[in-house]
Amino acid sequence: MKVLLFGATGMIGQAVLQECLRDPGVSQIIAVGRRPTGVSDRKLIDVVESDVTHLTPHETELRDVDACLFCLGVTSLGLSEDEYSRLTFDVTLAVARQLVRINLHMTFIYVSGAGTDSTERGRVMWARVKGRTENALLTLGFHAAYMFRPGAVIPLHGIRSRTAWYNAVYTLIRPLATPLIRLSPTHVTTSDRLARAMLVVARDGYSSPIVESPDINRLGVP
Repeated sequence: MKVLLFGATGMIGQAVLQECLRDPGVSQIIAVGRRPTGVSDRKLIDVVESDVTHLTPHETELRDVDACLFCLGVTSLGLSEDEYSRLTFDVTLAVARQLVRINLHMTFIYVSGAGTDSTERGRVMWARVKGRTENALLTLGFHAAYMFRPGAVIPLHGIRSRTAWYNAVYTLIRPLATPLIRLSPTHVTTSDRLARAMLVVARDGYSSPIVESPDINRLGVP
Protein backbone atom coordinates (compact mmCIF):
# COMPACT_ATOMS: atom_id res chain seq x y z
CA MET A 1 0.00 0.00 0.00
CA LYS A 2 1.28 3.44 -0.97
CA VAL A 3 0.28 6.14 1.53
CA LEU A 4 0.05 9.92 1.25
CA LEU A 5 0.35 11.60 4.66
CA PHE A 6 -0.47 15.19 5.56
CA GLY A 7 0.56 16.56 8.96
CA ALA A 8 3.41 14.14 9.67
CA THR A 9 5.09 16.53 12.11
CA GLY A 10 1.96 16.99 14.24
CA MET A 11 1.13 14.82 17.23
CA ILE A 12 -1.20 12.42 15.41
CA GLY A 13 0.75 12.58 12.17
CA GLN A 14 3.95 11.54 13.96
CA ALA A 15 2.19 8.42 15.25
CA VAL A 16 0.80 7.61 11.80
CA LEU A 17 4.26 8.01 10.26
CA GLN A 18 5.78 5.70 12.88
CA GLU A 19 3.12 3.06 12.24
CA CYS A 20 3.51 3.32 8.46
CA LEU A 21 7.25 2.79 8.78
CA ARG A 22 6.70 -0.28 10.99
CA ASP A 23 4.01 -1.82 8.79
CA PRO A 24 5.45 -4.21 6.15
CA GLY A 25 2.26 -3.76 4.14
CA VAL A 26 3.10 -0.08 3.53
CA SER A 27 5.57 0.12 0.66
CA GLN A 28 5.93 3.90 0.44
CA ILE A 29 4.95 7.02 2.39
CA ILE A 30 4.79 10.44 0.76
CA ALA A 31 4.71 13.00 3.59
CA VAL A 32 3.56 16.48 2.58
CA GLY A 33 4.13 19.29 5.07
CA ARG A 34 5.46 22.76 5.70
CA ARG A 35 8.56 21.36 7.42
CA PRO A 36 10.57 18.16 6.94
CA THR A 37 9.76 15.19 9.13
CA GLY A 38 13.39 14.79 10.23
CA VAL A 39 13.04 11.05 9.59
CA SER A 40 15.29 9.13 7.20
CA ASP A 41 13.91 5.87 5.82
CA ARG A 42 13.97 4.18 2.42
CA LYS A 43 10.13 4.07 2.40
CA LEU A 44 9.71 7.79 3.09
CA ILE A 45 9.57 10.65 0.59
CA ASP A 46 9.54 14.05 2.28
CA VAL A 47 7.72 16.73 0.29
CA VAL A 48 8.18 20.18 1.84
CA GLU A 49 5.78 22.86 0.60
CA SER A 50 5.11 26.22 2.26
CA ASP A 51 1.59 25.86 0.85
CA VAL A 52 0.48 22.26 1.36
CA THR A 53 -2.39 22.74 -1.09
CA HIS A 54 0.15 23.19 -3.91
CA LEU A 55 0.14 19.66 -5.32
CA THR A 56 0.45 20.28 -9.06
CA PRO A 57 4.22 19.50 -9.20
CA HIS A 58 3.60 16.13 -7.54
CA GLU A 59 0.68 14.81 -9.60
CA THR A 60 2.70 12.01 -11.21
CA GLU A 61 3.65 10.47 -7.84
CA LEU A 62 0.09 10.82 -6.53
CA ARG A 63 -1.63 8.91 -9.34
CA ASP A 64 -0.91 5.52 -7.79
CA VAL A 65 -1.40 6.39 -4.10
CA ASP A 66 -3.78 3.96 -2.37
CA ALA A 67 -4.73 6.07 0.66
CA CYS A 68 -4.45 9.63 1.92
CA LEU A 69 -4.23 9.98 5.69
CA PHE A 70 -5.07 13.61 6.44
CA CYS A 71 -3.85 14.55 9.93
CA LEU A 72 -3.50 18.32 9.54
CA GLY A 73 -5.40 20.32 12.10
CA VAL A 74 -5.37 23.33 14.39
CA THR A 75 -6.98 24.14 17.71
CA SER A 76 -9.96 26.48 17.54
CA LEU A 77 -8.84 28.30 20.71
CA GLY A 78 -8.51 32.02 20.05
CA LEU A 79 -9.73 31.79 16.46
CA SER A 80 -12.84 33.27 14.91
CA GLU A 81 -15.12 30.98 12.94
CA ASP A 82 -13.87 32.49 9.68
CA GLU A 83 -10.23 31.88 10.64
CA TYR A 84 -10.89 28.36 11.85
CA SER A 85 -12.92 27.57 8.72
CA ARG A 86 -10.10 28.80 6.50
CA LEU A 87 -7.54 26.57 8.23
CA THR A 88 -9.84 23.57 8.59
CA PHE A 89 -12.46 23.48 5.84
CA ASP A 90 -10.71 25.48 3.10
CA VAL A 91 -7.30 23.79 3.35
CA THR A 92 -8.72 20.27 3.64
CA LEU A 93 -11.09 20.67 0.71
CA ALA A 94 -8.44 22.37 -1.45
CA VAL A 95 -6.27 19.28 -1.02
CA ALA A 96 -9.08 16.74 -1.35
CA ARG A 97 -10.52 18.26 -4.54
CA GLN A 98 -7.13 18.04 -6.22
CA LEU A 99 -6.60 14.47 -5.08
CA VAL A 100 -9.96 13.22 -6.31
CA ARG A 101 -9.19 14.75 -9.71
CA ILE A 102 -5.75 13.14 -9.84
CA ASN A 103 -6.68 9.73 -8.41
CA LEU A 104 -10.32 8.72 -8.08
CA HIS A 105 -9.38 5.29 -6.69
CA MET A 106 -7.78 6.68 -3.52
CA THR A 107 -9.21 6.15 -0.04
CA PHE A 108 -9.32 9.40 1.95
CA ILE A 109 -9.14 9.31 5.76
CA TYR A 110 -9.73 12.53 7.66
CA VAL A 111 -8.94 13.01 11.35
CA SER A 112 -11.91 14.90 12.75
CA GLY A 113 -12.94 14.77 16.42
CA ALA A 114 -15.44 13.37 18.90
CA GLY A 115 -18.49 15.60 19.11
CA THR A 116 -18.33 16.77 15.50
CA ASP A 117 -21.68 18.23 14.44
CA SER A 118 -22.91 16.63 11.22
CA THR A 119 -25.95 18.95 11.17
CA GLU A 120 -23.60 21.98 10.92
CA ARG A 121 -26.10 23.95 13.02
CA GLY A 122 -25.06 23.37 16.63
CA ARG A 123 -23.78 25.92 19.12
CA VAL A 124 -20.14 24.72 19.21
CA MET A 125 -18.14 26.49 16.50
CA TRP A 126 -15.38 23.92 15.93
CA ALA A 127 -17.93 21.08 15.79
CA ARG A 128 -19.96 22.89 13.11
CA VAL A 129 -16.87 23.53 10.98
CA LYS A 130 -15.64 19.94 11.35
CA GLY A 131 -19.12 18.71 10.45
CA ARG A 132 -19.17 20.84 7.31
CA THR A 133 -15.73 19.53 6.38
CA GLU A 134 -16.76 15.89 6.89
CA ASN A 135 -19.97 16.34 4.90
CA ALA A 136 -18.12 17.92 1.98
CA LEU A 137 -15.46 15.20 1.91
CA LEU A 138 -18.08 12.46 1.83
CA THR A 139 -19.63 13.90 -1.33
CA LEU A 140 -16.45 14.34 -3.39
CA GLY A 141 -16.47 10.91 -5.00
CA PHE A 142 -13.41 9.16 -3.61
CA HIS A 143 -13.32 5.36 -3.89
CA ALA A 144 -13.92 5.51 -0.12
CA ALA A 145 -13.79 8.23 2.55
CA TYR A 146 -13.74 7.79 6.32
CA MET A 147 -14.08 10.38 9.06
CA PHE A 148 -12.17 9.43 12.23
CA ARG A 149 -13.56 10.98 15.41
CA PRO A 150 -11.15 10.30 18.28
CA GLY A 151 -11.75 11.80 21.70
CA ALA A 152 -8.73 12.54 23.87
CA VAL A 153 -5.58 11.11 22.24
CA ILE A 154 -2.72 10.23 24.60
CA PRO A 155 0.63 10.34 22.76
CA LEU A 156 3.01 7.42 23.31
CA HIS A 157 6.49 6.34 22.15
CA GLY A 158 8.16 9.73 22.54
CA ILE A 159 5.60 11.69 20.52
CA ARG A 160 5.03 15.24 21.69
CA SER A 161 2.60 17.99 20.81
CA ARG A 162 3.87 21.38 19.67
CA THR A 163 1.56 22.91 22.30
CA ALA A 164 3.47 23.09 25.59
CA TRP A 165 0.51 22.84 27.98
CA TYR A 166 -0.78 19.77 26.12
CA ASN A 167 2.54 18.08 26.83
CA ALA A 168 2.30 18.92 30.53
CA VAL A 169 -1.16 17.33 30.73
CA TYR A 170 -0.11 14.28 28.70
CA THR A 171 2.91 13.70 30.94
CA LEU A 172 0.58 13.42 33.93
CA ILE A 173 -1.97 11.10 32.35
CA ARG A 174 0.28 8.94 30.16
CA PRO A 175 0.83 6.27 32.86
CA LEU A 176 -2.97 5.96 33.09
CA ALA A 177 -3.54 5.43 29.37
CA THR A 178 -4.51 1.74 29.50
CA PRO A 179 -6.91 1.99 32.47
CA LEU A 180 -8.45 5.16 31.02
CA ILE A 181 -9.20 3.37 27.75
CA ARG A 182 -10.79 0.48 29.66
CA LEU A 183 -12.88 2.83 31.76
CA SER A 184 -13.82 5.25 28.98
CA PRO A 185 -13.29 3.83 25.47
CA THR A 186 -15.76 6.39 24.13
CA HIS A 187 -13.57 9.31 25.20
CA VAL A 188 -9.93 8.18 25.29
CA THR A 189 -7.50 6.49 22.90
CA THR A 190 -3.76 6.48 22.30
CA SER A 191 -1.75 7.77 19.35
CA ASP A 192 -0.60 4.30 18.32
CA ARG A 193 -4.12 2.81 18.43
CA LEU A 194 -5.43 5.65 16.31
CA ALA A 195 -2.61 5.23 13.79
CA ARG A 196 -3.09 1.46 13.54
CA ALA A 197 -6.86 1.86 13.13
CA MET A 198 -6.34 4.31 10.27
CA LEU A 199 -4.11 1.83 8.45
CA VAL A 200 -6.55 -1.03 9.02
CA VAL A 201 -9.41 1.00 7.55
CA ALA A 202 -7.26 2.29 4.69
CA ARG A 203 -6.39 -1.28 3.79
CA ASP A 204 -9.63 -3.15 4.51
CA GLY A 205 -12.37 -0.51 4.58
CA TYR A 206 -15.03 -0.22 7.28
CA SER A 207 -18.78 -0.67 7.62
CA SER A 208 -19.40 3.02 8.38
CA PRO A 209 -17.87 6.23 6.98
CA ILE A 210 -17.83 7.64 10.53
CA VAL A 211 -15.30 5.93 12.80
CA GLU A 212 -15.85 6.79 16.46
CA SER A 213 -13.51 6.35 19.43
CA PRO A 214 -14.76 2.86 20.48
CA ASP A 215 -14.25 1.67 16.89
CA ILE A 216 -10.76 3.17 16.88
CA ASN A 217 -9.85 1.38 20.12
CA ARG A 218 -11.11 -1.93 18.80
CA LEU A 219 -9.52 -1.64 15.36
CA GLY A 220 -6.23 -0.36 16.72
CA VAL A 221 -5.47 -3.21 19.13
CA PRO A 222 -2.00 -4.62 18.25
